[in-house]
Amino acid sequence: MFRLIKKAFALHPRELRLYTEAFFYLGWARVLKALPFAKVAPGLGRPMQETSFARNTPAEDTIKRISRAVRTMSRHTWWESQCLVMAIAAMKMLDRRGIESTLYLGTARDADGKMIAHAWLRSGNIYLTGFEEMRKFTVVGKFGNAAG
Repeated sequence: MFRLIKKAFALHPRELRLYTEAFFYLGWARVLKALPFAKVAPGLGRPMQETSFARNTPAEDTIKRISRAVRTMSRHTWWESQCLVMAIAAMKMLDRRGIESTLYLGTARDADGKMIAHAWLRSGNIYLTGFEEMRKFTVVGKFGNAAG
């Protein structure tokens, strides 16, 4: 924990704010995950709609910084901050900045034949969270958030 605090003080103030925001939204997303999905879904965007895959050059740096902040801070929460929590947190951070995104929900079967689920987030042509595993899953839901 002391190493984390030491690293935080080494960050530029702008980055420290971003990592703090990521920590906050990871907590908020974890609370949302505990609620019935039918109550959470309307806040995620338009069901079964996707946002553009076009490259968003002006926002590219911001998108990558948000991805890095959410993925880094998810490893330092004392609550579960896995795929859906990270995707919701990053989506909310993008939305605050007026950047559109699409949250994907997928299912697959594990080695034992049990159903497993996964979530990932894309903005333009950049996948922010969950991209490491997404190819193993069949998309069963998506939410296009036009932001703003």
